Amino acid sequence: MVNKITVVGAGNVGATTAQRIAEKELARTVVMVDVMEGIPEGKGLDQWQSAPIEGFDARVIGTNGYEEAHDSDIVVITAGIARKPGMSRDDLLNTNAGIVKQVSEQIKSTSPHAILIVVSNPLDVMCYVAMKVTGFPRQRILGMAGVLDTARYRAFLAEALDVSVRDIQAMVLGGHGATDFVHLSERNSDYAADDTSKAQRDR
Repeated sequence: MVNKITVVGAGNVGATTAQRIAEKELARTVVMVDVMEGIPEGKGLDQWQSAPIEGFDARVIGTNGYEEAHDSDIVVITAGIARKPGMSRDDLLNTNAGIVKQVSEQIKSTSPHAILIVVSNPLDVMCYVAMKVTGFPRQRILGMAGVLDTARYRAFLAEALDVSVRDIQAMVLGGHGATDFVHLSERNSDYAADDTSKAQRDR
């Protein structure tokens, strides 16, 4: 458990990320930052008040500024506009680059030792923007594409094979978009030695 994780952006992705972090108690304090007045405060309060029911002790704080995010160990950037019908990830480039630039400037000022996890699209370019603006070493700028694309791939395989997602091991590499690919030599079937799962596979 780290001391503080900040999530920038209180939309669907950002709010869900903050809630999962709190529920898993990955940090003592979870800060949710968004420019929309009242939105992060309300969502943060709702999430924190669910703690007695869900059984976690992480404190969730919503705010419109970066004061509470000071000295964060990890910052997750989800801020940016979402894709609309017919838009590609690259169509988001100019708008989201400006947003990520502003966020990165704030992070550099308030949390100069943080690890950044970028979620905003187009992901690979936004990682580069964050690295250039903050000046952080590349080892501290991470994009979530590999995890997301791998999770989607495993879910689709489990659905097609009618097996548990726990029985599917696979990996997707590359950029978050048309350039990603399946690493075929990195595969493992955990259910091969399990009679029940093997029966499901052979149906």
